[in-house]
Amino acid sequence: MIQQLNGQEFEIRGKKLYVEQYGSQDKPAILYLHGGPGEGCHDFSFHQAERLGKHFNLILIDQRGVCRSENIEKDEPFGFQDLIDDCEALREYLHIKKWSLIGHSFGGFLALAYVRQHPDSIEKVIFEGPTFDFELTSRSLIRKTAHLLKKYGKHEGYEKGLLLAEGDHTIRELTEEYMKLSDELGENRMEIYRHNHNNPTDYDSFYSEEDWDEFYDRSERHYNLLREESKIFDSLLGDIKFVKTPMLLLVGKYDACTCEKHFEVFERDAINGEIFIFEESGHTPHYEESEKFKQVVIEYLQS
Repeated sequence: MIQQLNGQEFEIRGKKLYVEQYGSQDKPAILYLHGGPGEGCHDFSFHQAERLGKHFNLILIDQRGVCRSENIEKDEPFGFQDLIDDCEALREYLHIKKWSLIGHSFGGFLALAYVRQHPDSIEKVIFEGPTFDFELTSRSLIRKTAHLLKKYGKHEGYEKGLLLAEGDHTIRELTEEYMKLSDELGENRMEIYRHNHNNPTDYDSFYSEEDWDEFYDRSERHYNLLREESKIFDSLLGDIKFVKTPMLLLVGKYDACTCEKHFEVFERDAINGEIFIFEESGHTPHYEESEKFKQVVIEYLQS
């Protein structure tokens, strides 16, 4: 279903951020934090803006320097803390007393860091297929990639992947080698992430291929700067036990990003945590099971 985008730019902490808002401002507010780093909010907007906008004041952003937000210039200071500070500054700019968060993938990492620093600003947190530890997630993704390579007859890649997943490598080496390994899947690469292929995002609805090329050039700079800073490679699993805010962990049954260790720690340490499994999804229940996702979010946030 295609809906008219409701996007605008707000200057937040000296930088223009692309922001979409749906629904009534007198309804409970939700901030959506996209994954990547650097993916942008388009796919969530495409599938959930109309669905959730009927029930909430839904706010989506392209994070600082990502896609439709203003580019990060050469030699401009930028780091992970800027993303947390932008969220809090945007909340104040919009005169929202408290909001809930939906953090997808890396957005879950960001949501956990944000609620740790500003618990009084946040009502509830929903994590969708999050990573709280990039090394654990990278090893899990490499294992799944290896088995897909075996499925498609690439046995050398399969053996290489298994050795890589269990080997003594730095997180930087793992992320770089994972990208090379996953590229060997070619047109089947999205099987690493997606289980249900029946409800894809239409990226060509509003922007041309040239536009998206420009947007993702910005995102690549955003991602590279975060990698160079390396704070995103610090595990946040140990932070879960300190969060008193209600939290819901949403995971697709076939998602490799939120690995068993994530489940184990969340179940053990979350003071006020719940878990829901989407039986027909991989990494993106918000569009693989879009109606079910909407229902779960509404029920949790309105309970």
